[in-house]
Amino acid sequence: MIGMGGGDCPFEFNFDEKTFRPGDVVSYRVTGSLDGMPFVGTLAEVHDDHVILLPDANDTTVRYRGTRESRPVVAESEI
Repeated sequence: MIGMGGGDCPFEFNFDEKTFRPGDVVSYRVTGSLDGMPFVGTLAEVHDDHVILLPDANDTTVRYRGTRESRPVVAESEI
């Protein structure tokens, strides 16, 4: 994957929601005023209908609930 500066992207994403596992790095989206901006998170939990994301893998106290799809969607109210 090519990064924004033209070099290789420093992240390796899992875009296959069927194979999501805790610890996978995913690209996720946020609704509302942040719509369209890409974010990177680590999956903390994977459920049948949603995922729990860690926006900062070094701070496990902050968690967002997102949809379970190739690029999870997090409601702006979660942020």
